[in-house]
Amino acid sequence: MKAFSGESATPNAMNLKSEKQSLESLLELYDKEVAAKGIKPASGGHLGYIPGGGIYTSALADYLVDVTNEYVGINFSCPSGVAIEHVLLDWMKDLFGFPSSAVGNLASGGSIANLIALTAARDKHQVKNERIKNSVIYLSPQVHHCIQKALRIIGLEDVQISYIDLDDRSRINADILEERIKKDRQKGLYPFLVIGSAGTTDTGAIDPLDRIADISKKYGLWFHIDGAYGGFFILVDRIKAKFKGIERADSIVVDPHKGLFLPYGLGAVLVKDKEAVYHSHVYRANYMQDAVSQESPVHPADVSPELTKHFRSLRLWLPLQLHGIEPFKACLDEKLLLTHYFRDGLQALGFELGPDPDLSVSYFWYPAKDPNKFNKILLEALHRDGEVFLSSTIIEDRFVIRMAILSFRTKIETIDKAIKMIERALNDLIS
Repeated sequence: MKAFSGESATPNAMNLKSEKQSLESLLELYDKEVAAKGIKPASGGHLGYIPGGGIYTSALADYLVDVTNEYVGINFSCPSGVAIEHVLLDWMKDLFGFPSSAVGNLASGGSIANLIALTAARDKHQVKNERIKNSVIYLSPQVHHCIQKALRIIGLEDVQISYIDLDDRSRINADILEERIKKDRQKGLYPFLVIGSAGTTDTGAIDPLDRIADISKKYGLWFHIDGAYGGFFILVDRIKAKFKGIERADSIVVDPHKGLFLPYGLGAVLVKDKEAVYHSHVYRANYMQDAVSQESPVHPADVSPELTKHFRSLRLWLPLQLHGIEPFKACLDEKLLLTHYFRDGLQALGFELGPDPDLSVSYFWYPAKDPNKFNKILLEALHRDGEVFLSSTIIEDRFVIRMAILSFRTKIETIDKAIKMIERALNDLIS
């Protein structure tokens, strides 16, 4: 199966019928209409966007969860289910150097996980009412857009956002960050939050986390790290030093459905200040008086907007128990190697490359007379082919083609196939 098909949904094909349908006919419909069209995230050829999961043991866990339909929002309802979530969060605390006193939550993904962390930062610094318009948040221009969405949702649409210039490797320039904070304080503004990335979506860049931590501590800012894409690469020993300073953040987000190859629907957040999280999320209803007690472990519903809580922790716990952590480490390391292998192949074809990547996202373009127009046409040709799926982004007003290698099914043969596909399309355009 191709990694991408631009074919549209057949009109009315998925409409409900008044007569009951056979399972066989519905599976055939699913295969024809759902599995055969659009982007195929479970394909090893999906190199366009970041999640590329779908490991079988995680799907098996979801099956068990859906059959038993456990509720894991409070400890009283499913003590062992809640315990599994805490086991995984404790493992992540250890992995990222967070204290055992930190709280965490397994959410639906990075969007909700980031929202939880930003809400805690808002409440810790009491950014509300007339203080909002004088408060300042510092971001990379490449921050994931779920951050802006979260700020709007939590009532900070009118906060002042300061986008910090990047260095030549698309990382926050820490000197400019510190200078901006000082100037804003001199103007009577209230800097309270800086957001760094452990792997940006556009370029995979890791911001200078340790230096940002120094600056945040010096000026009393909350330091949040979005590591949804790149955080789990800390498991690869040879690049672990790139994450120095991640342990100093006030909060961090990582997505197992990205870096651990799981199906969509599992993000994680860790926050050091428990009370800041509880401020917005802990409420008690009379009808729940039998279900909660002071002696209980942290209830997941007290660390998240969610009261209806899916037992999503099993989709990570079961694979880790069955496979151990080593295959995940090896797979992440392989993606780093494949990224450099792909770049070497592209360079041999005459493409210009972005800077040496921190992780497994990189970008390239062909140096034509009108490079933006040419590379758009080239990408359209690649999408028509569909054997391997690539995406695009804009870097300094330049249209570039983007690779994001993070599927456990992506192997060296996949990259060879991608290079041949690109070479075919390139030859057709320049011949």
